[in-house]
Amino acid sequence: MKLKTSITIIAGCLFIFLFIMLPIFLSVQDKKEESISSFKGSSFSLKDMNNNKITEKSFEGPLTALFFGFTHCPDVCPMTLNKLDIIISRLEKDNIKIKTFFITIDPDRDTPEVIKNYLSSYNNKFIGITGKPEEIFLLSKSWGIMSVKIFSEKGKYTVNHSSPVILLKDGKFVATISHKDNIKKSIKIINKYL
Repeated sequence: MKLKTSITIIAGCLFIFLFIMLPIFLSVQDKKEESISSFKGSSFSLKDMNNNKITEKSFEGPLTALFFGFTHCPDVCPMTLNKLDIIISRLEKDNIKIKTFFITIDPDRDTPEVIKNYLSSYNNKFIGITGKPEEIFLLSKSWGIMSVKIFSEKGKYTVNHSSPVILLKDGKFVATISHKDNIKKSIKIINKYL
């Protein structure tokens, strides 16, 4: 009898826990999407790797992808750009074009020449953007990108940063793709907005 009562109490507690916590979990997920979508970008004027002027108007169009990263990144940036390269190639087979911008968060080292050389190893035409550190910082912040330099004892540094691929339609936020999303899931997200 005691075992049956204990099981009933545990089951009841579990049910109550789920009943209370499920809306909270769903609310947190909604807040996360709301939080990201609340970032609107900002007005700016920078140069791309070919010395062309880039402004917020450059992000307008049917579908645009923004990725903030840096050329000395050992893992997430090359992995994400490689994945974007594959996605864009697959979409182009269906005559779908996406403008893709790689915006450095390390403008001290990422000169136009460095970015141009770095992006040349990918098949698709990513547009690299750099500029003055304060301008890059304001642009990245306006899209919710966090970054911080981490220095080693020898004075060298890397940059820890948030790494979503931000999708825009007509210059406005619509979704993000994570570097953890597989290619199939990423294409499914993109197809929603084509």
